[in-house]
Amino acid sequence: MTSLELLAPARNMETGVAAIDCGADAVYIAGPDFGARKAAGNKFSDIAQLCSYAHRFGARVFVTYNILIRDDELDAMHSQMLQAQEAGADAFIIRDPRIAEWEDIRIPLHASTQCAIRDESRARQFEALGCSRIILERELSLQTIRRICAVVRCEVEFFVHGALCVCYSGDCRLSEHIDGRSADRGECIQACRSLYDLSDSDGRVLLKNKAVLSLKDYNLKERLEDLADAGVSSFKIEGRLKNVSYVKNVVRDYDIALNALVDRYPDKYARASFGHVTGGFTPDSVKTFNRGYTQLYLDGKRGKWSSMDAPKSMGEAVGTVERFSVSGGQAAIVLKPFDKGLALHNGDGFAFSGKDGVTGFRGDVCDGLTIRCKDVPGLRKGLTVYRNINSAFEKTLETMPCHRYVDVNLRVSLKDGFSVDIEAETEDGRTLTSSFSFETRAADNPERMLSMLREQLSKRSSQFCFKVNDVLVDSKDGSVPLLKASCMNSMRREIAAKLDAIPVTSNSLGLRKIISNPVLPVREVRSSELMRSKYCVRHELGICSPKPLYLSNNGKRFKLNFDCANCEMTLSVTE
Repeated sequence: MTSLELLAPARNMETGVAAIDCGADAVYIAGPDFGARKAAGNKFSDIAQLCSYAHRFGARVFVTYNILIRDDELDAMHSQMLQAQEAGADAFIIRDPRIAEWEDIRIPLHASTQCAIRDESRARQFEALGCSRIILERELSLQTIRRICAVVRCEVEFFVHGALCVCYSGDCRLSEHIDGRSADRGECIQACRSLYDLSDSDGRVLLKNKAVLSLKDYNLKERLEDLADAGVSSFKIEGRLKNVSYVKNVVRDYDIALNALVDRYPDKYARASFGHVTGGFTPDSVKTFNRGYTQLYLDGKRGKWSSMDAPKSMGEAVGTVERFSVSGGQAAIVLKPFDKGLALHNGDGFAFSGKDGVTGFRGDVCDGLTIRCKDVPGLRKGLTVYRNINSAFEKTLETMPCHRYVDVNLRVSLKDGFSVDIEAETEDGRTLTSSFSFETRAADNPERMLSMLREQLSKRSSQFCFKVNDVLVDSKDGSVPLLKASCMNSMRREIAAKLDAIPVTSNSLGLRKIISNPVLPVREVRSSELMRSKYCVRHELGICSPKPLYLSNNGKRFKLNFDCANCEMTLSVTE
């Protein structure tokens, strides 16, 4: 039986708890420093609270230490890792292999995607280092993923959703070259989303003011079975800078998809945590932040991967402009909808792509298919309008949260003298027996009393995460005590509190494997390159020429070279 894990991003404790409530088996979060998203640091007290909450469901918390570390920072990072370990972290996502030499780091190490693992040799290196999991590059084909999974015994994690860097992870120095802020230090300025002019070696401008290096977002929801069959056991969602509504929506979407996969193959797969999600909203990843979606190179084929016309979130295409008028600085836009059931709402956010790039605007008043707002320069009849903020959907995410419960079965034994023994067993195997005694008399209507007992014991408590699935009552002499509702509620709360106090140990990752004198993988850096990518501008534009191309932005000029033998593009500084 293979455990499949849905791994969600957590910008902070609030987002992490929301991800777990929506079905995540694990979350990844940064400590105060040394994470690849410098703007997403967290206190250890918050990490401890998140770990405590996650462990109720057998879910796990991974803390990121995935940047390049200077020698003078090693002691500080070591100290922080020990504090995260003490807070209850289940694993560390690392980049610097020197961490493997610290034997007091007892929890497992996961080799980050920034370790640039994209072939069997590199995968074996990090497994030999003692990493219990490797996180692969996003640009790999399913065939390559399968080969890597076949040669390692450690777990394999793969990204399935979210933003895509144009370059191989951990192999980009463009941000540092332009602005001095290094992606290797968690300070990426996202230069790949910037606008550039593209020209050829003869000086002809092929594109002007386009986000030539910006890619669509990853979406492999329909490919989870293929990935699991190839050997992937952890499915990762990108987004440690995304807001809580994004995380809720995407996690719930993939939770449902992963449950469907497990249901199809119950003898082959199981979820890596337990508990069931109830209530909430109907997820739809189209309605949340995205630049359009792609499956990138998963099938070993090139496609249209670029979002050069829309490096920001465009959302869902809702229609074209049928009529457009402006009066007194106020615009009235009438849409011709793509879907006859389209419903617009006051406060919806919209966008369109024009000659000056993407322009966004807010619909102040939406009446039927008419949007009233401030004047929107560049909008004209016939343009496609996208909705990137669905205010009604966002309100639903906020006001209809998901809840996660652990199933409990109760066996109630009624004994002489009106004593009650209640045996409780959770779905993950925790058990206890509680005994209660009462000074009361026999109920005049035993059947009605038993019905009330089952009803009161089955109620959910907001304080605890348990849901009674079944109540079996056994009365040896047929007598049933007359009990007040408050008494029965007290019994239920006591049982829940005792169950909550029992540690969850069935899903522990255990201690890491310590390697004596580990051989540290060497990171190769090609000094002339600022970026190496599977994405190819020539293929995207249908240009077949051996000549290099050039990008220009704000006085800086870069050269694009094409390694057709390896099907890769590189970006370097011009001579």
